[in-house]
Amino acid sequence: VTGVQTCALPICFPVTIFRQLLMMERPDAILHFTDPRYWIWLYEIEHEIRQSVPLFFYHIWDDLPDPKYNRDYYESCDWIGCISKQTYGITKRVWGLKDKQRWKQPENWQISYVPHGIDPKIYTPCVVPDDFKRSLFGDKDYEFVLFWNNRNIRRKQPIETILAFDQFRKSLPKDKQDKVCYLMHTEPIDENGTDLVTVKNHLAPDSNIIFTGGRCSDQQVGWLYNLADVTINVASNEGFGLATAESVMAGTPIIVNVTGGLQDQCGFRDNTGKLLTAEDYVSIGSVHKKDWKDKLWWGEWVTPIWPVRSAVGSVPTPYIFDDRIDWEDIVPKIEHWYYMSREERKEKGKDIS
Repeated sequence: VTGVQTCALPICFPVTIFRQLLMMERPDAILHFTDPRYWIWLYEIEHEIRQSVPLFFYHIWDDLPDPKYNRDYYESCDWIGCISKQTYGITKRVWGLKDKQRWKQPENWQISYVPHGIDPKIYTPCVVPDDFKRSLFGDKDYEFVLFWNNRNIRRKQPIETILAFDQFRKSLPKDKQDKVCYLMHTEPIDENGTDLVTVKNHLAPDSNIIFTGGRCSDQQVGWLYNLADVTINVASNEGFGLATAESVMAGTPIIVNVTGGLQDQCGFRDNTGKLLTAEDYVSIGSVHKKDWKDKLWWGEWVTPIWPVRSAVGSVPTPYIFDDRIDWEDIVPKIEHWYYMSREERKEKGKDIS
């Protein structure tokens, strides 16, 4: 779309300044995104805003049960774009709830499935420069590289992946154990997560685990995916999962938890071979229950892991499922990819039809 101007506003943006911007800039629409609880001040004046400007919301929600506590936010918007099929189904059901006090239902055009975009010029199969490879691995030539690209926070389950990689390494013949590597693109110490250096030193002292840390350019991140043989994301809550989507675009296979938006990256089809659509998720809800495992097909580029669900909550978010993975379930998924040739892995990674 041409002629679009954006303005990033802080969470506690003063309402008076916002009103001045509306008068000065006269926008055609206001688009906000992420958890609606970050935009309480905006919703408090939505009746004022929508008299002259429509309010759009680019929405993402991690998990079931349906967040009925979000309904007031949904009804305060004129249009909601949903980043995942699961989010689309949730929004349709919650916004469309019928009761005597709320008789008006959203029009079909007011809820759309708008998945995350990936730049195919950056995240694409390519040859990685030797100097970049040496900066990570030195003179070591690993036969298998598992890759993790996430922030070091609890819901991403980084400890579980380290335990799984170490167990996988121990299962290999002695002469192969030093030829596998776990590359983790993250800050190894984060107050919102843990001290991964200590985790590695205490729980996986003999494993080759490399932390990149710091920032990389988009091009360098694309090279990291191309260096890897498999990318893993087993977060217990994940609205979309950008890293594994980028990995697939770069032709590198993925291991994912069947939760949230990660489901979109699996290419799930029903037993007739039909690809599950956003509309299907209105009735399905989610396929994160283990009994879906025998009802679905999935793409050659992915090995999914079905979680164990538990319910958690807080005052602002009273209930939500936490889809946790048993780290021992990850080990055979890594082995699945290890016992292929690198050429075969890359071919399967490219098969995203």
